[in-house]
Amino acid sequence: MSTVSEKILAQASGRGDAKAGEIVKARVDTAMMPDVTSVLAIEAMKKMGAAHVWDPDRVVIVLDHVAPPSSVNSARVHSVIRGFAKEQNLKHFYDVESGVCHQVLPEHGHVRPGTVVIGADSHTCTHGAFGAFATGVGSTDMGAVLARGKTWLRVPETIKVDINGSLGEHVYAKDVVLRVAKEIGVSGATYMALKYTGQTVSDLTVAGRMTLCNMAIEMGAKTGICQPDHKTHRWLRDHGVDDDESHPLPPDPDAQYRRTEELDVAGMQPQVACPHNVDNVKPVTEISGVEINQAFIGSCTNGRLEDLRQAHAILKGRQVHRDVRLLVVPASRGVYRAALEEGIIADLVDAGAVVSNPSCAACFGGYIGLLGPGERGIATSNRNFRGRQGSPEAEVYLSSAAVAAASALTGHITHPEEVA
Repeated sequence: MSTVSEKILAQASGRGDAKAGEIVKARVDTAMMPDVTSVLAIEAMKKMGAAHVWDPDRVVIVLDHVAPPSSVNSARVHSVIRGFAKEQNLKHFYDVESGVCHQVLPEHGHVRPGTVVIGADSHTCTHGAFGAFATGVGSTDMGAVLARGKTWLRVPETIKVDINGSLGEHVYAKDVVLRVAKEIGVSGATYMALKYTGQTVSDLTVAGRMTLCNMAIEMGAKTGICQPDHKTHRWLRDHGVDDDESHPLPPDPDAQYRRTEELDVAGMQPQVACPHNVDNVKPVTEISGVEINQAFIGSCTNGRLEDLRQAHAILKGRQVHRDVRLLVVPASRGVYRAALEEGIIADLVDAGAVVSNPSCAACFGGYIGLLGPGERGIATSNRNFRGRQGSPEAEVYLSSAAVAAASALTGHITHPEEVA
């Protein structure tokens, strides 16, 4: 009668079973920190009396949120982190050229089905796309993980999100998860697991499933998770991961769920989240014509190769609207290189895009690509809170890469079919 999250946490805590609501002390398979939370976690670890991390092979640090540094303080933070990585003999330190932590982690073999991934970043739930129990924690909790290799967790209840129906042209995983957010709400899944199932999920690429799981936190969820299948295992093998397919941990047929959300996406339009909440979602045609000043294509939500391909299909041979700034940021160096080899980057530059190094970029307010007072942007990232991407007097709309690219062409929010 166990869900997949209950099974993973039972296994990680050495118990026969673990039921929703129980507190467990789980063994951590991978501990990940980005630059902006690392120093506080390191300080917390040392205050707890630990001079060394519990296992240098299981700790991953990625400099991605402010990379390269844009201030003296961020440069200082990076310097401290580099020193710590050397001091602790960390084998998995990824400097500013690597990309966004949630893309870097699976690309370099740090995520496997059935494992526990703890990150000092809220969007660590992205890795549930690989069948892992992945969740974000604060820096103090991460300090304890660094010291002991374990963390306490309350086993979450699970909402089963059953999604069916064939996606139409110009409709992608981002549209699906925005629709899910509309149905569940920004706090409708607080401290629960979202288990994505259904034919639509099976049909998605692994990259698309990462998009679904990435935004579970935007509904308050502790994690999002998909069941591993042949696509999962092929993706891992293609990225050099020694994946023996031995730990799928499927849920029991009689697993107990808090509830089931059923969603039929057949015939669904592209979706857009309007300011200033992720669940303020409308079909693109309802807001077509809203003028924009900037379009951002990137982030741990939609900075992968398939997203750049979506944008490329619309932008190749055309010119971005003269009143729009288009910022394109691949999610990792691997994504960047693949896009270069396919000619995508050159065509996007010719279209008028500014292509930046792999990083969190405009998704993380305070770095690059900020919006000024009164400006309006459309972004493929995961949050549109007031002030998230610049001025609190700016507005951010969230969409797929296809809608963002189409909007960059016209200067206003646009259905891709209008320019395809």
